[in-house]
Amino acid sequence: MFVGDSQTIGAAGDFTWRYRIWQHLEAAYGAPYGAPYEIVGPRTGLYDATADAPVSQDYADPAFPHSARAHLAGWGEGWLHMAPVVGDAVRAARADTLLVALGLIDLGFYTHADDTAANVRRFLAEARAANPRLRAVLLPVIPNTRALTDPPFAAECERFNELLAKAVADLSTPASPLLLASAPPSYDLARDTYDGTHPNPHGEQLIAGSFADALHQAWDVGGPYRR
Repeated sequence: MFVGDSQTIGAAGDFTWRYRIWQHLEAAYGAPYGAPYEIVGPRTGLYDATADAPVSQDYADPAFPHSARAHLAGWGEGWLHMAPVVGDAVRAARADTLLVALGLIDLGFYTHADDTAANVRRFLAEARAANPRLRAVLLPVIPNTRALTDPPFAAECERFNELLAKAVADLSTPASPLLLASAPPSYDLARDTYDGTHPNPHGEQLIAGSFADALHQAWDVGGPYRR
């Protein structure tokens, strides 16, 4: 189950990094073998700016199967918003693996680094209450345009990423392992985003690659990501 904010849900007309992960898994496990995985979640839509709601199904590739569009992501939603709902989502979908990209929206609008880190721990507790054997890959906050021009905000992002790494180290267990994904290498805002924050097709590949590499290296899921 994909969990994230606007970088994960995507907007009308996007491919999304979720689509890139689906392509990667299909290349590893798809026909003619039959996929031993299922993408799950309570939502399928993209954000529609005109409606100001996640109601679009206008993916850049209309062949992206509806069943693979599932997610728990929201435009303007962060750890603060996902912590109260992740347990029900995991329980209903019987999710066993979470790929989580959250934090930027929290730090930008809602909470400082320490409070955001507390919401990470709440999120994980709620998810594990629904599935004690859940595993998760967590992505640090990646470069963004505000951090370039707002030094205090940049410091909050750096502080949160340190606290996120500590949470992963503190809370990972053999029964419920946690991974900290590496930030995408050489992520360049001019090349990899369309507005300084949201990934374009190249940026989507980089984010997907960070998750795919963690899954493959730690749990032998998928295979090496072909960027």
